[in-house]
Amino acid sequence: MVMRQEVRILVAGDDGVGKSTLITSLIKDTFVPQIQHVVPEVTIPPEWTREQVTTRIVDSSARLENREQLDAEIRRADVICIVYAVNMPETFDRVPQFWLPYIRKLGRNIPIVLVGNKIDVRGKDVTNDALEEQIMPIMSEFKEVETCVECSAKQPLNVSEVFYFAHKAVLHPTAPLYDPREHTLKQVCVDALRRIFKLCDMDKDGLLNDEEINEFQQKCFGKPLQRQELESVKEVVRENEPDGVVQDCLTELGFLYLNTLFIQRGRLETTWTILRKFGYDDDLSLRPDFLWPAFEVPPECSVELSSYGYQFFTDLFQTFDRDKDGALRDAELVELFSTSPANPWVADGFPQTTITDESGSVTLQGFLAQWSMTTLLDYKTSLAYLAYLGYPGDTTTALKVTRPRKLHKKRGKVQRSVFLCYVLGATGSGKTAILRGHVNKPFLEPSESTTNPYSVVNSVEISGSEKYLVLQEWGPKFDAEILYNKKRLEACDVLCLVYDSNDPNSFAYLASLRNRFQIDHLPCVFVAAKSDLDLVTQRHELQPDSFCRNLGLAVPVNVAMKDKVTSDLYSLLVGVGINPYVFSPAHGLMWPTQLVA
Repeated sequence: MVMRQEVRILVAGDDGVGKSTLITSLIKDTFVPQIQHVVPEVTIPPEWTREQVTTRIVDSSARLENREQLDAEIRRADVICIVYAVNMPETFDRVPQFWLPYIRKLGRNIPIVLVGNKIDVRGKDVTNDALEEQIMPIMSEFKEVETCVECSAKQPLNVSEVFYFAHKAVLHPTAPLYDPREHTLKQVCVDALRRIFKLCDMDKDGLLNDEEINEFQQKCFGKPLQRQELESVKEVVRENEPDGVVQDCLTELGFLYLNTLFIQRGRLETTWTILRKFGYDDDLSLRPDFLWPAFEVPPECSVELSSYGYQFFTDLFQTFDRDKDGALRDAELVELFSTSPANPWVADGFPQTTITDESGSVTLQGFLAQWSMTTLLDYKTSLAYLAYLGYPGDTTTALKVTRPRKLHKKRGKVQRSVFLCYVLGATGSGKTAILRGHVNKPFLEPSESTTNPYSVVNSVEISGSEKYLVLQEWGPKFDAEILYNKKRLEACDVLCLVYDSNDPNSFAYLASLRNRFQIDHLPCVFVAAKSDLDLVTQRHELQPDSFCRNLGLAVPVNVAMKDKVTSDLYSLLVGVGINPYVFSPAHGLMWPTQLVA
């Protein structure tokens, strides 16, 4: 949980209201009658405050000759205490007429604490029963006003409370959470608390049982509630919110009621502690460091899920597979992603990108494969969604960085579990059919040209070990852009170069790519698609078999996706990724049968 390290409090107001005396009374714990017009800045070390933050208290002058300095301090302040004297009504009138508009004019939208000083002039009875009536019109017009405190710097009385409320206005502000006019939580706060409730509802039954309440209590406050305390909390909810407790469990409505009660009783720090433990910032958005903690990925390395990551997503799948049919329906996916902005894969064609059952529901195999692809292609999305979905603890432990590729330095197998293959070829060569076949999707006829990037992923078993193979195609329009991009090429494990064995012009496209771009360092597999049709002579100076042999590569693999003849292509591609050195044009020949044995 990240908290600010410093709070800067500016004390402002008309001359003669007792600003400097108020600061001095706090520091000296006694009234000092003769002091300078503006006292120096005071620094209170963090160990003197419960929140362990450094506090800086800054005095100011309202004189015109000091206006430039006042403006500078207003712009630096985290909170402003506007002081008026209760025995000088004109100083109170100037709070809404001058001070609050003036601060707004300087572009500041920070908490304001109104301070009525010199209540000692009232005699023995210092209370002001009309205070709320006096202040509410100001608070209604100026939402930045957090509260009003009356005090006496002379007695001293309520002096420490002034700076306590100033501190609290910064560290535990009311404005983002609560509407004092409507006496209700603001919608953004309700949304955040509902998300927290869902994450704490481990069995997803819509209720928090005693065990779930105490796990929440342990996470937020470091200790569980005792049995009697737990029953007392539920009894308070029962008495005030009839639907807040059901089957002796806390409902979402009851959870919201408790937080409303904390705020109404001035215990904003309780609700803020909850929110910050779950990653929320002062504006009730999730903090960037919570979604994307520091995670270094050296050059030539990739990112995969760790065993902890796979276990988390497996448990998540099983929790939301309500009907226990081994697949997640659309409604179950909606519920699963309800604590996040949205399903992160919808725009990419999911679930056509992975393994589904006959009804189109994603299976566990497909779910884990999809997260494997997401982590490989954009690990920051995986990090954010681990946070959104409630990964326990440090989200970086759900990921791992692979060893760097050093193809030109050392022979040997690549110790990784997820491999990326770019599928290139001319329009109509059969690339999309290869991708669809990888995820067991039906052959489409007639085929359509690829106009948008398309990625799929599935697991492949190699020598009894499960690996994941990600296939990507962009279409001929974007192939050159990909091959020009050094960063893209560094991420690629193997190139799958596809041509239509029934189209005499198809192979020439691949040959031209090899002539135009430096790709000899990348492992390549040539694929002759549509082998169920008549083989035709390619219009190129070398036929595909001879072309590959001249490069020291295996001859093209024949596939017929319409007839589901894959010739173990997907296993071959993973095998090439595992043994890249021996299947690069620059390094010599390894036949496919040697790789997949």
